[in-house]
Amino acid sequence: MFELTKLTLDYLATALIQMDERLRVHYMNPSAENLFEVSGKSHIGNTLQQIFSDVEQLTTAMQRAAANHDSYVEHDLILTTHTHNKLHMRCTVTPLPEHHLLLEFHPMDRPLKLAREEQILDQTQANRLLLRNLAHEIKNPLGGIRGAAQLLEQELDRPELHEYTQVIIQEADRLRSLMEKLLTPQGQSKHRLLSVHEVLERVRSIVLAEFTAGLVILRDYDTSLPMLLGDKEQLIQVMLNIVRNAAQAMQGQGSITLQTRIARKVTLFKRHHRLAITVQIIDNGPGVAPELQDKIFYPLVSGRSNGHGLGLTLAQDFVSQHQGIIEFNSEPGCTRFSVILPVLVDD
Repeated sequence: MFELTKLTLDYLATALIQMDERLRVHYMNPSAENLFEVSGKSHIGNTLQQIFSDVEQLTTAMQRAAANHDSYVEHDLILTTHTHNKLHMRCTVTPLPEHHLLLEFHPMDRPLKLAREEQILDQTQANRLLLRNLAHEIKNPLGGIRGAAQLLEQELDRPELHEYTQVIIQEADRLRSLMEKLLTPQGQSKHRLLSVHEVLERVRSIVLAEFTAGLVILRDYDTSLPMLLGDKEQLIQVMLNIVRNAAQAMQGQGSITLQTRIARKVTLFKRHHRLAITVQIIDNGPGVAPELQDKIFYPLVSGRSNGHGLGLTLAQDFVSQHQGIIEFNSEPGCTRFSVILPVLVDD
């Protein structure tokens, strides 16, 4: 009978945890695994303290439900997971036979999340228009710079000086290619099946080559992830911009973790997706300054005096073209950027 019930609970979008008579985890459905970023199987038999760092409110709710033999609702529950995510929840505790308890969790920030996603979508569209105008302004002078470098190269008598003109020509070509990508309509992106781990490994090798001492980039990959439909070059640029920002913020001295996980029953921009891939980039640097956190994705906003403030703007634009989203939370010692990408992208 429980197996049939368990099969039913597995498909619910509500996060559920069943506690046994010893107040240890007896069952956790996939929605709870996704919400709390844990593996249900590995936590069977564990206490709530091994999932959350603060359980006083939740423990009190369970005690009241058990004492009254009736459901108890905690309307204002704050939970902090061991991955440092703070969750504002409503929790219903229901007594079950054999002194078991069923915990049902409802995120309270869902309306705020929807409003934020709409704001991000509007912001991304405005940023895209600004970037396209900026690309137009940059693209025209690049042609003149490249042409002048070619004429200069013809006038140079010493062949060893050609190396410098070639640098000018190659960099002008690279920037022109980037400007053309910014001016390319969204529908012309080259989406192919790819492995997100290939993207991350490419980014890891690039950043470690730039910061040769003092920087550690750790891998925490779920190797069972499915293939992703996306533009490989765009996704490399997304991950590279975030990882490079983290390395620069730590001045090349610190630790960055690249983590991949599967997420189930995800809603992004009011569209439901059965599966999504979550890439988390976690660093132990100084964190994003509080005054920048609300505008970190705006163009020309940077926390560094020599930063151009376009890296995260481009990253957000490219991720939105994959119908995904970038989220982040930051405090000194732990900054976490989460890139959430649907596994199947509808045309």
